[in-house]
Amino acid sequence: MLDLDENLKKLNSIKDELLKLKETINLENLQKELSKLQEETTLPDFWQDTQKSSSVYSRIKNIEKKINTFTKIDTEIKDLKELNNLLLEEKDEILEEELENSTKSLEEEIEKLQVEMLFSGKYDSYNAIITLHPGAGGTESQDWAEMLYRMYTRWANANGFTVKELDYLPGEEAGIKSVTALISGENAYGYLKGEMGVHRLVRISPFDSGGRRHTSFASLEVLPEIKEDIEININPEDLRIDTYRASGAGGQHINKTDSAVRITHIPTNIVVACQSERSQQMNKETAMTMLKSKLINLKEQENKQTIEELKGDQKDIAWGSQIRSYVFCPYTLVKDHRTNYEVGNVQAVMDGDLNNFMIAYLKQLYKNDNS
Repeated sequence: MLDLDENLKKLNSIKDELLKLKETINLENLQKELSKLQEETTLPDFWQDTQKSSSVYSRIKNIEKKINTFTKIDTEIKDLKELNNLLLEEKDEILEEELENSTKSLEEEIEKLQVEMLFSGKYDSYNAIITLHPGAGGTESQDWAEMLYRMYTRWANANGFTVKELDYLPGEEAGIKSVTALISGENAYGYLKGEMGVHRLVRISPFDSGGRRHTSFASLEVLPEIKEDIEININPEDLRIDTYRASGAGGQHINKTDSAVRITHIPTNIVVACQSERSQQMNKETAMTMLKSKLINLKEQENKQTIEELKGDQKDIAWGSQIRSYVFCPYTLVKDHRTNYEVGNVQAVMDGDLNNFMIAYLKQLYKNDNS
């Protein structure tokens, strides 16, 4: 049976949390910004700059969504408090069950809003381009890279994101030598940016006839998919473009012609490749988007002039540089070495249960940025 007095305390607590969130995002300023942007759309020359007009409309949509969410929750809290007070005077088991379920839903909505507050980075709302590379160790580490790719794919599917494989290079015996994929959806980069780094596996190797325990490493690179409204000039003379036949699990069924494209940016030695499309031109366009993302990321690193300097911060794919460890034997544990968040159910994590790790990192990042 529902304790109505306790439920009323919950609703008041939800109201307090909502007020804190309003102050954090400065809802009043958002409403002023919305009015200003809406006025801008009425100007005669607004449509002359299509990139700017598209950016403005995207921002309007984003602000409206936030304001409507707060308005909706405000209304729901008010309605549920009225129902709660009514039930204090006159009992109704069916309405009490409805009230209990609605209060739980409100708590979940507030928790979701609190998580969304953590996405304050410039590119957090963007799609994410992920690239996995195995460390030293041959088949063992290549198999680990494939396990991680499966893990992130399952996480994406479970959370409403879509995954598009862009480039795939299989290992000789098992696993992958490298894979690049586009993960699309709201705040994809915001969620995944904290996953960038070296991941360590400890297990009894299925490739060791002696059944010995092995330690393997693989690295994950995460970049935002840079959208068209961000300008960056790339000199065509700085590019070397090679074509080749698509290969691997992602390429065997695509075509039998040299449609895959590899682009090298000569000044920085950045290399990108795409083989996911049937058309060479489409693969080239996707590869250029990837190159653009890498160059923007490089540009935003303070005092970094070359890709070699940027890689200097990323540590080797080896012992002591890992951000997270996945232990299958002699015990089961997944531990993030930055936040110290850990869970014992390693299989659930490998099946894509990563949200708590991601949120723990984002909370730490948010706390550091606002301390």
